[in-house]
Amino acid sequence: MEETVIQEARATLKYARISSRKVKIVADLIRGKDVDEALAIVKFTQKSASEIIEKLLNSAIANAENNHDMSRENLYIAEIYANQGPTLKRIRPAAKGSAVRIRKRTSHITIVLRERV
Repeated sequence: MEETVIQEARATLKYARISSRKVKIVADLIRGKDVDEALAIVKFTQKSASEIIEKLLNSAIANAENNHDMSRENLYIAEIYANQGPTLKRIRPAAKGSAVRIRKRTSHITIVLRERV
């Protein structure tokens, strides 16, 4: 039996200062799309996560072309996911001498590209 090796290129951004919940909204829009179509979608999506995902997608495309000799025309987004990173905890003064905790969430975003056969 011969095993076929599926070539993939990935790019990961760790500790992005945005909630993974906000990133998943944009990630769901481009999952499974060709890279050029995904870049167009991300460019015109008015979400704060779209700028971060656009940079990460360009990085994944560059990794595919330069490190894995894959052609840009055949690339598509096989996987894209955003996991929760560590939460930065801050304290804000509140009424009557009490304090309120502010949770600044981070996320780890990963994009995996594969070639269409």
